[in-house]
Amino acid sequence: MKEAIVEQAARIAGDFLREPITTAYPITGKGSMNQVCAVETENRKVVVRMNDEAAYPGFVKEKWCIGQAAAVGVPGPEVLSVGMADGTAYMIQAFIEGDNGAESTVPRSVIWRKLGEYARRIHSIPVKGYGENLADPVHGEFRSPPHAGSDGSWLGYVQHNIHSLTEDDRLIELGVITLAESRRIKERFEALKREPFRFGLNHGDLSLKNTMVNPAGQVILLDWNAKVSAVPHATIAQLMHYRMLALEESATAEEFEAFLAGYGFGGENLAGIRRYLLLRAFDNLRWAINRRSDLVQPYAAFAKQAVGIAMD
Repeated sequence: MKEAIVEQAARIAGDFLREPITTAYPITGKGSMNQVCAVETENRKVVVRMNDEAAYPGFVKEKWCIGQAAAVGVPGPEVLSVGMADGTAYMIQAFIEGDNGAESTVPRSVIWRKLGEYARRIHSIPVKGYGENLADPVHGEFRSPPHAGSDGSWLGYVQHNIHSLTEDDRLIELGVITLAESRRIKERFEALKREPFRFGLNHGDLSLKNTMVNPAGQVILLDWNAKVSAVPHATIAQLMHYRMLALEESATAEEFEAFLAGYGFGGENLAGIRRYLLLRAFDNLRWAINRRSDLVQPYAAFAKQAVGIAMD
């Protein structure tokens, strides 16, 4: 299987570069959702990222995000081409020499502080709308697809989760909340509707594994899973989420503080961020209940943790 993937990457790169391929090999172990290969000719070295055809809009979005981020001083890989080949979506990027951030000799807290600086710059990029789909690249407009119970807007998202807090809620049955807590949480979610959020672009997966440190010591940001949502809430909540799950890519307490210092966040509206984290935890759990029964128990455990943090 790997040989076929490498051969496909070599064909895609060869067609684009119009040069004979000398070397091609898979890049593994960094947690990417895509198949990733390095491909070399005598004159060039590129990275080919591949997935099924459904990933094509995501590659288009990522190319747009990398370009917009570069304009505000956030370095990323040069995107050479995005396209389709035999039912496979692909993105070709220039190869970045250096070390993955998770393996670099540069202190982790230094990279996390730089990620905080990058996050603030990313949040300054002009965008419109809300959601994960880049609907209009010219105007930077994002949308979220409507679904049962929500029209796809931010207020629809919040209201859907408020309406789901009922006396026969599965979250009560799962032991995530009590009925009394449900009523208190409903009040907190109602407060979210009144909060004057600023909506901005989020990278979606800030972590050391999604960085490269080049020989000059520059931190380069990779692998966007972007959406437009409340800022800095969505980004800080993501880092809190990883820490609560003790994921390998999560920041330590010192590194988390370095990120906040780099961002310039002084702890203002931390209660609002905790409410946002709880909202996201509940929404993800309800998605798992409807779509992924195998994820219900771990999502329920995390949601219960989020209740403890948000209700303090």
